[in-house]
Amino acid sequence: MNDNDTGRSLPLLVIGGGIAGMSFAIRAREAGHAVHLVEADPDWRVAGAGISITGPTYRALKRLGLLQAVMAEGFYIGTGSYICAPDGRVVAELPMERLEPDLPTAGGILRPRLHRILSERVRQLGVEVRLGITVSSLEEGGEGLLARFSDGSNGHYQFAVGADGAFSTTRDLLFPDAPEPRYTGQYCWRMLADRPSEIDRPFFFMAPDITAGLMPCSNDQMYLWVLENAPARRRIDDATAAEGLRALLAPFGGALGRLRDTIDGTTEVISRPLDALLLPRPWHKGRTVLIGDAVHATTPHLASGAGIAIEDALALGEALALGGDPAAIFTRFADRRWERCRLVVESSVEIGAMQQAGGSPDKLNHLMHAAQQALNQKI
Repeated sequence: MNDNDTGRSLPLLVIGGGIAGMSFAIRAREAGHAVHLVEADPDWRVAGAGISITGPTYRALKRLGLLQAVMAEGFYIGTGSYICAPDGRVVAELPMERLEPDLPTAGGILRPRLHRILSERVRQLGVEVRLGITVSSLEEGGEGLLARFSDGSNGHYQFAVGADGAFSTTRDLLFPDAPEPRYTGQYCWRMLADRPSEIDRPFFFMAPDITAGLMPCSNDQMYLWVLENAPARRRIDDATAAEGLRALLAPFGGALGRLRDTIDGTTEVISRPLDALLLPRPWHKGRTVLIGDAVHATTPHLASGAGIAIEDALALGEALALGGDPAAIFTRFADRRWERCRLVVESSVEIGAMQQAGGSPDKLNHLMHAAQQALNQKI
């Protein structure tokens, strides 16, 4: 890295190679900025099975220039989703509206495929990517920012963007007293499976204490998700995770019951506690700003975590284009994003709390509908 340049000629530093970090790297590079991206994982892997995509997320992907690639690699619909009783009977259709004529209403994609689409675009644009290193310190100086890295190297930057996830080390550097994500009382279980032709849209299955869903994520695959109420955080052994998922699915019949009966000791099951965080503003300090899960980690109840991360990248890019010093750019960005991100985090946590308390289905549906209508509005 070149230490000699100063001021506006300096590159931008992106810390974290997830959805938020890659999306901002793409947008900034397309705007003509030199961009360096560092990622702690030397293999640049992605965890998880599939990811649900809502209309607002498709809209953000369109603004990022990746809509067609995601549609080609995933599964999408232009209709609504189905609500099912525990025995598998469809009891209602949940309508969904197209936000724009060329946008799907909903869909899904395998997480590794979305990661590949984003990372290939990052490299195509000439972003300098360094893997297996972390940021040790960020020091203000003159017209730039000095970043020191775990491999002993350093670099000067115009500013840095911390996009390193819910348990962000960049957040720890900037705000050592900031709260950590808190456990919300539920676990999410996921697994991939072959997709039967009947699962041609999102299916939601509602039992008294368990909510589950089947989401197509490619022409031949779907993923199962299950929300489990669990008062305390616990360790789930990989060796017994399949057995645990089978037990959770005991109340269900139909397509979900048939899938349950295929689960055995060889089935790969992912289970994680659901944590949430909404960091109060400011989201920046000096020449470093936080985006994505580093400031608004959410639970999956509105399927909007990826969407608001991409929106962050777009909004920060627009704030940067308007000019000004870093404080003005970052304040403009956070002020624009605050209410929308607060809506997602707080509504998602409230939905989870209502599920745990056995709340009225009508009230739950009303809350979800109101939140989705708000997210449908233009950003």
